[in-house]
Amino acid sequence: MPLLTRSVQAPLTIDVRRGAIASLGKLLADGRVSAGGEVAVVVGPGQGEKIVELLAPTLRNAQILHVAGGTLDSALELGAQLRNRSIDAVVGIGGGKTIDTTKYAASRYGLPMVCVATSLANDGIASPTATLDHDGARPSYGVHIPLAVFVDLDFVEAGPEGQTRAGIGDILCKISAVADWELSNRVNGEPIDGLAIAMARSSAEALINHPGSIADDGFLTSLADALIMSGLSMAVAGTSRPASGGCHEIMHAMNILRPDHGSHGEQVGLGGLFCTYLRGDLDRFEQMSAVLARHGLPRVPADLKLSIDDFVEIVQYAPRTRPERYTILEHLGIGASMPDAELRSRVADYVDAVLP
Repeated sequence: MPLLTRSVQAPLTIDVRRGAIASLGKLLADGRVSAGGEVAVVVGPGQGEKIVELLAPTLRNAQILHVAGGTLDSALELGAQLRNRSIDAVVGIGGGKTIDTTKYAASRYGLPMVCVATSLANDGIASPTATLDHDGARPSYGVHIPLAVFVDLDFVEAGPEGQTRAGIGDILCKISAVADWELSNRVNGEPIDGLAIAMARSSAEALINHPGSIADDGFLTSLADALIMSGLSMAVAGTSRPASGGCHEIMHAMNILRPDHGSHGEQVGLGGLFCTYLRGDLDRFEQMSAVLARHGLPRVPADLKLSIDDFVEIVQYAPRTRPERYTILEHLGIGASMPDAELRSRVADYVDAVLP
């Protein structure tokens, strides 16, 4: 009997530790990606310049490009610069905006991309998507996953603590995203992928059950691993479903209706907790709420400087951000058949459940 398997794309190298970036030059040579170091190094604001200084002795032929990323226009501009250069690969160094900008530009011109992450704010580190601002919205675009991923804990530790905490919220919401996907499977027969679900769920479980904090190397390593695993779960599934459900619909609506209220991870963490409450999974709700509270992350609208009325409007709008997606929000008829008064009552009950 033939053995039937599937091939799964994954980075050539994943290196999470202190001093990890010192191995980048060796990877490029050993992996025969660019033995001569003829690469473009894309640097964002922040700690990128320090990393470039460390890499200089091993990447003497590198071409340094500076970006203020995060928008589709900046990614297209970077792509135009890459197109006119003779390079073997692109190295993106920085936070989420720089990484997403570099991923998009490299994918557009078929160039291998290496991710050197200086923050752990979201799962874009290794995902097949790039989220870029465009025309007042923040859509996600399909891209190739990175050839390699480096997370140097020295630079993560030196960055803003708020970004690291945000990554916890982004991972925790996978519990809700997976539940939404399974709900759609039961109700609509939408296909699910067991491997992708296992990867996404286990990434969240690793943090839920970890006793440490962002001050501990062990916890930071687990967070980085979880973010990478979550990103790869989307590559396995061929969709963002294992990592994005009603939690992300709420985030998208928040950025459209009430922009600049919290980071991505803070928004989806709150959204995932609210969706878990709506689902009636009270054991999970209490578990997630306790983890968010322990790490100082938002749990109620007021934590993001939003009123109850603001949040009701956001949740009502949320299903419109991904009309093709079925989550607990669509299942309950939010934004469609559910009366406004009922939604307002559910939001008030949710706040009472979080803050009894």
